[in-house]
Amino acid sequence: MSRSATVQALVRRTHEQRVLAVLRERGAMSRAQIAARVGLSRTTLSEITAELIARGAVVVARTDLDLRQGSGRPAELLALDPGAGQFVGVDLGHSRVRVMIADAAHEVIAAGVQQYDASTPWPGRQDAGFGLLDRVAAEHGLHFGALQGVAVGVAGPDASIRHQVRAAFAERFGAPVLVDNNTRFAALAEAMSDDEGAAADLAYVRVSEGIGGGLVIGGRLVPGGRGGAGEFGHVRVVEDGHDCRCGKRGCLETVASIGALLAEARRHGARVTDGQGLRDAVAANDPAATAAIDRAADLLGRVLADAALMLSPACVVIGGELPVLAPYVVDRIAAIIATELEAVGTGLPTVRAALLGDEDGARGAIAALYHSSPLLAEYDLASVADEPADAEPWRARA
Repeated sequence: MSRSATVQALVRRTHEQRVLAVLRERGAMSRAQIAARVGLSRTTLSEITAELIARGAVVVARTDLDLRQGSGRPAELLALDPGAGQFVGVDLGHSRVRVMIADAAHEVIAAGVQQYDASTPWPGRQDAGFGLLDRVAAEHGLHFGALQGVAVGVAGPDASIRHQVRAAFAERFGAPVLVDNNTRFAALAEAMSDDEGAAADLAYVRVSEGIGGGLVIGGRLVPGGRGGAGEFGHVRVVEDGHDCRCGKRGCLETVASIGALLAEARRHGARVTDGQGLRDAVAANDPAATAAIDRAADLLGRVLADAALMLSPACVVIGGELPVLAPYVVDRIAAIIATELEAVGTGLPTVRAALLGDEDGARGAIAALYHSSPLLAEYDLASVADEPADAEPWRARA
């Protein structure tokens, strides 16, 4: 796309967003009222609203006949279609799928989560996502007839899995599909949610059934040359350790993921079978459970300290289940990072738990679809998006 065409598309998208924001805030309005409110000419406003109506984002709610005094043709009152799911964000994790549906004004209007076994193959995970979206849409009276795009976050950097997932969702929904790492989407959402000015340089790690991460450097979300930026879980931390799903041994994921924590706690005598049991054991100061958590936090802290030395983030975010099971690990990790960085005088990053909890991946996926944040200025949608043959180019629909 040429620079002039890119600028034109950006201007048009900005106009659309202003129109949608006004309709979200004020409800049904006539075209003349909208034009006056957003400062657009009636000609431009007519073109914008025609496009929004054509794609199902806006509907003619009624006319102003009952409000008018005197003669004259009744004016149509436009409103957001309350039943139109325009954007879908999906986070396909190792043991659960979380979905969110947003309207044309970028407001999340429905969400849901479903668990599955970590051994579930990718087709089964996809089917779980499809079924969950169908149920959530039915529960909220939504439809996907005007769907503008789907973004799916998947665990890990495997390109073949991304292609498989992309093809499945494109076939199911007949809309442009964006697929990237789920923890990269989570990093995007956390950076956009940060109110303390640290969003320009942020390192995010999610500790759950697996361990992954994402990086925001210099105000830009960073995928890396081959899409693997932020794979903290596959840094080797134990020589001759347990086998990892990546093919190596002793990766951080083999000692600090939730499954590894449960196994380590049981090995030392804790009677825990799931995350809730581990959380209860930690709260009760069970020595076996806390020892497992402490070891994992220390190893994670060292990996993040090394990353902080190299990247100098202003903020380090700990997401996933670990800070929920044992909130104290955030301070423990912060202390390890401080020990490593104070000696070289680079300044210390803020270390915090994720603000959005388990929703960050799906929220970040939707944010990537909008492509309106400055953090996405150099994020190449064309490299991660794929579309059905009859779909318009992604950039024209973003």
